[in-house]
Amino acid sequence: MARPVIAIVGRPNVGKSTIFNRVIGDRLAIVEDKPGVTRDRLYGTGEWNGKPFSIIDTGGIEIDGEDEIMKSVRMQAELAIEEADVIIFMADAKTGLTHADDEVAQMLFRSGKPVVLAVNKVDNHGRMDEVYEFYGLGFGQPIAISGSHGLGIGDLLDAAVELLPEQTDDGYDEDVIRVALIGRPNVGKSSLVNALLGEDRVIVSNVAGTTRDAIDTPFERDGQRYVLIDTAGMRKRGKVYESTEKYSVMRAMKAIERADVVLVLINGEEGIIEQDKHIAGYAHEAGKASIFVVNKWDVVEKDEKTMQVFSQNIRDHFLFMSYAPIVYLSALTKQRLQKLLPVVKHVSEQHAMRIQTHLLNDVVSDAVAINPPPSDKGKRLRINYVTQVATKPPTIVVFVNDPEIMHFSYERYLENKIRAAFNFEGTPIRIFSRRKSEED
Repeated sequence: MARPVIAIVGRPNVGKSTIFNRVIGDRLAIVEDKPGVTRDRLYGTGEWNGKPFSIIDTGGIEIDGEDEIMKSVRMQAELAIEEADVIIFMADAKTGLTHADDEVAQMLFRSGKPVVLAVNKVDNHGRMDEVYEFYGLGFGQPIAISGSHGLGIGDLLDAAVELLPEQTDDGYDEDVIRVALIGRPNVGKSSLVNALLGEDRVIVSNVAGTTRDAIDTPFERDGQRYVLIDTAGMRKRGKVYESTEKYSVMRAMKAIERADVVLVLINGEEGIIEQDKHIAGYAHEAGKASIFVVNKWDVVEKDEKTMQVFSQNIRDHFLFMSYAPIVYLSALTKQRLQKLLPVVKHVSEQHAMRIQTHLLNDVVSDAVAINPPPSDKGKRLRINYVTQVATKPPTIVVFVNDPEIMHFSYERYLENKIRAAFNFEGTPIRIFSRRKSEED
């Protein structure tokens, strides 16, 4: 299911990122304490009034080179307009209406997309008078909000969600495994698609960024149906927004959103770079089953320890994805290619696995007996009951006497024990602490 997309657009320093963080806040907090997860998110998911959506924050985007504010704003707005179903256009009551606001408004009018106008930094009723001038932008009644105080966010989301289209089904049956290929440009995504299909369905070129859009390619192997979602290569922040680029990180985000299994491609010849961490972080945060695929392994000079050293390097760099298996192959020579799809099928099954409640509670009881929960200010955490509430990814709720004293390190301890008992290879596990009500 593809979620509809909301984009937050506006000139710099109007508070776009603050609003973004408020909307996705709960999801953000889940991974905040884990090492190595990208902090500079510009894409997240939320839900309001029962409607799920993806949300783009253009606030954290920087442009390399010329420091031209209007150029930056224009490019961000163009990108968001292209990708979004609904646009939240943010202005700032403190600064008042500016020429830059007018420029963005003109672009939004031309797009024909639904727009909700939000005026931020309305921190008290005395500021309400400053909101009226924004009627002049022509988007109807501005919604007064305060990102720092959380005021008006509900009204803003009510208005935005009402304009969203329904979620669209991509038309594939439940038993089809959707596989997204992600990675920076030139790691060999298109070559891998061709190798898996055994024919040249995707144009391959050494020029970084040849693949412009996500392309769906269904196929069947050994009785299992798959669809490959090939994405345009992800570039560094800043580079993504150069005018020469015809694609964006956002498209890769959409592909990840639709996938069951994400193949994180790494160039075996070049090794791991910082950008690979950001790319993998997107798949992790979206809760997808993931596999590290080290491509171009045929050109790596090897001895008996090369693979072991490279694998350890991956584990050191991607601490937050220790669950993801690693497959080494060459899309060009098809060396070791036959190893990939069985792993894809396996991690897809793990991603969708459901554990019976009594088995889960047995494992957690044993874990608690070995290592009792922490106490805080004299109050000890008590775990009453554990149950799995969702799959894809496996999501587990731990009912406790006080969620405030559930430390992330103890959550990680429980996760490790659950993995040791049930495997869950290739998939993240989400663990939430909830207060056990008195009636339970």
